[in-house]
Amino acid sequence: MVGAGDRLLAAVARQDRTRLALMLLTALAATTAGLLLPGALAAAVDAAISGQRSWPQVLTLLALGAIDITADVLGGLLTVAVTSTASAALRRRLTRRLLGLGTRSRFAEGDAISRLTGDCVSAGSVASILVQLGSAACLSAGAIVLLAFLDWRLAVVFFGSVPIALWLARSHLKHTADDVLTYQQVSGEISARLLDAVRGLRTIAASGTADRETHRVLRPLPELGKAGSGMWQTQARMIWRAALLLPAVEVAVLIAAGFGVLNGRLSVGDVLAALGYVALGMGLVGQIPLLTTLARARSSAQRISEVLDSPLPPRGRVDAQPGPGAVELRHVTVPGALTDVDLTIPGGTFLAVVGKSGSGKSALVSVLGGLIRPEEGRVLLDGVSTGRLRPEVLRYYVAYAFERPALLGDSVAEAVSYGTRAGEAAVRNACQAAQVHDLVVRLPGGYHTPLSETPLSGGEAQRLGLARAIVRNPRVLVLDDATASLDTVTEVRVDEAIENALPGRTRVVVTHRAGTAARADLVAWLENGRLRGLGSHDALWREPGYRAVFTEDDE
Repeated sequence: MVGAGDRLLAAVARQDRTRLALMLLTALAATTAGLLLPGALAAAVDAAISGQRSWPQVLTLLALGAIDITADVLGGLLTVAVTSTASAALRRRLTRRLLGLGTRSRFAEGDAISRLTGDCVSAGSVASILVQLGSAACLSAGAIVLLAFLDWRLAVVFFGSVPIALWLARSHLKHTADDVLTYQQVSGEISARLLDAVRGLRTIAASGTADRETHRVLRPLPELGKAGSGMWQTQARMIWRAALLLPAVEVAVLIAAGFGVLNGRLSVGDVLAALGYVALGMGLVGQIPLLTTLARARSSAQRISEVLDSPLPPRGRVDAQPGPGAVELRHVTVPGALTDVDLTIPGGTFLAVVGKSGSGKSALVSVLGGLIRPEEGRVLLDGVSTGRLRPEVLRYYVAYAFERPALLGDSVAEAVSYGTRAGEAAVRNACQAAQVHDLVVRLPGGYHTPLSETPLSGGEAQRLGLARAIVRNPRVLVLDDATASLDTVTEVRVDEAIENALPGRTRVVVTHRAGTAARADLVAWLENGRLRGLGSHDALWREPGYRAVFTEDDE
């Protein structure tokens, strides 16, 4: 039964049909020349031994050798081109699907990187693998036919090795496929764990848990080692068996050819040709390691298909209605994070979201702009369900700034304007509102300083991320702990600057600071994924549980 991975490989193999046709032509030329070489060699040797004029036979031999070498070189170049093109196309498809899945992706980041890198290359090489295997099969079949024309007795002797060769191939495939798939899956798991560890290097160092973290990252290593050992043991068994099979067949054919010479059926040149045909006929056995590569390509395609077959979230198709940025949550539930949350945020409101760690604050602000889609309930932006809005419209009207922003772009200006068409003046205004303009102008190239050459502290990176959100001029600005690294004075200045830069806009701020909550028009207090209270900071302060939220954070 053909699986999704095999269908993907078939599509990959057909993708670059022009180059694939050229690969087949070069392989055909190399195969034809290779099959004619033993006969040409026999003719040249017999002519030389008999004392006849041998230069025509030698020139034929040299011409066939030149054709064989040229075809191999061109085939190698075409193989690189086809494999790189196919790998790049797979990476583009996989990247689009992963980005389309967004926060709904069930694939860990390290595992996704493993699929984008190693798996795409393995699956992208399927055309060259099939051409090599097909060429080897044609070469072997042709050599057997020519050997039979030379002397059918030699072909009979050779055919005694065919069942052994088929058994080697079948055994190799049987024991390799499962090990290859397991190896790639465990490699992806280790990559995911390693990526998490690299991100938390400072935390690991500060907490003195390096040994524990090393054990966690390498926990799947025994399974990886077992799968790898299984692959290499299978490979080793196949190699030494094939290494014994070839000389054994050559000796058997050589003995049969010797009797042919004694009986006058064969010449010395014919014996050399017979040995050449045997080597070509056994060439398919030498290509058995390619079956491991093919098994790896199939398992890689299966892993890629798992991502490509993951259903994308439904895409909205309507535009937002004019409005002040009013947001309403109706019975919103996100499994493991929020439970039946009802919340109305009037347009232009400064809302502070507070709660202990794990109370659902980030989940709440994520559903506002569609970063997370609730399993139950609805989120409305100015009366229109966010699930019905086109994604680009939603991203335009709801802008986010995060605690650890990922700054993308070649320069500081590009990092701030990323995803928009904002000009230099808008970028400067946004940076001034985020209180980071003075830092940028002191850089060697100002706003054109390469981002890779811009040393940034946590607070400076947060402010650039905040500027990136402000430059979009959104209806709703969401700050998910985006000012956590700023001191209180700077945070107040940023609040005032945002108010001046985006007057009348709705602002939703996740905060752990009582001062920030006190400046807000409205405070949403979350506890265990539920809305525990909604009101002004002063009104909620009367509740001991509310005060405990800030006391715990201060500690």
